[in-house]
Amino acid sequence: MSLIWFLIIGGIAGWLAGLIMKGKGFGVLANIGIGIVGSVIGGVLFGVLGLAVKSVVGELVTATVGAVLLLAVVNKIKQG
Repeated sequence: MSLIWFLIIGGIAGWLAGLIMKGKGFGVLANIGIGIVGSVIGGVLFGVLGLAVKSVVGELVTATVGAVLLLAVVNKIKQG
């Protein structure tokens, strides 16, 4: 996947995760960062579960699931 496409998927996944977890996005750069880290987390999680991703939609779902998990962990740490 090209770097541009990776950043686009990351931005969309971060934005979706922000909508799911808090009801708003975090800004373009933060969304991209959250989405990129989320794609790594989602890729590892899906790999452990034996799920393979072969489409753009699958990549977006993987990154979004990972980003939501990332935000859930961050929110839990913030709460104490």
